[in-house]
Amino acid sequence: MKHFIRLLVFAISFTLSAQESLPTTEIKTLDGTTTSLQEISKQNDLIVVSLWATWCVPCKNELDAINELYTDWQDETNVKVYAISIDDSRTVSRVKPLVNGKAWDFDILLDTNNDLKRELGAATVPLTLIIKNGKIVYRHSGYTPGSEDSLFEEIKKHS
Repeated sequence: MKHFIRLLVFAISFTLSAQESLPTTEIKTLDGTTTSLQEISKQNDLIVVSLWATWCVPCKNELDAINELYTDWQDETNVKVYAISIDDSRTVSRVKPLVNGKAWDFDILLDTNNDLKRELGAATVPLTLIIKNGKIVYRHSGYTPGSEDSLFEEIKKHS
């Protein structure tokens, strides 16, 4: 029985520490250029990806909080943040005006068909990922004030 329990604990800890591969789904920039998480990851060693929507208040709160700290994060860890909107064809026209009004310093991308969201298995937004060297090393759903501090601790672990 002890052997079985040890094996079970090992299997669970291995599964939790396993790194997730990146989806190949195409996403677009605000100017219409096509890219993917794999492409973005090749250009940057460490990135944070936040799936969000214009209608999602916690998403906008999280991105506002990250934006306030973003320059310090970059100075300390060289991390790059990408906010990927999951707004569909009915609401995607709200993305650019919202982003311009917020003056967020990170890159904004679009997943209007929700293909990336589905491939990532995201049931809700915001979904925040840390990607290092082409692998998802951290994922978190939801936002509460102060979560950005925990996110930065995770970023530092992987930088």
